[in-house]
Amino acid sequence: MSQPGTSETVTVEGGCHCGAVRFSANVEREPVLLDCNCSICRRTGYLHLIVPHADFTLLSGADALTSYRFGTGAAEHLFCRVCGIKSFYQPRSHPDCWSVHYGCLDNPELLSPEHRLFDGANWEQAAEALD
Repeated sequence: MSQPGTSETVTVEGGCHCGAVRFSANVEREPVLLDCNCSICRRTGYLHLIVPHADFTLLSGADALTSYRFGTGAAEHLFCRVCGIKSFYQPRSHPDCWSVHYGCLDNPELLSPEHRLFDGANWEQAAEALD
């Protein structure tokens, strides 16, 4: 799925609650945020900002990340082992991108996002619709 919007990009920064994990990302000023209803996203209120790997930089905290996989194991959920926050992870739906949690951005006011529902509870059908 490509992100519609303007060609204008901005650099955002963010990270976990305790500050151990920090990142920056170059994103469109008007990105699409995916609001997923799968079991883990629904429980955490995760809003997906999809960022190509090349546009994401982990600034610090690689050693503070712990991994969790469930279901098919295709997605790698990365949590700060200090505070427990998942500020980004490798999603199953976009293997060439990171999913950054919009709620973990320091400067979300730089963006004018469009919210789009993603039926992760019925993942296979929803993923087909992304193409």
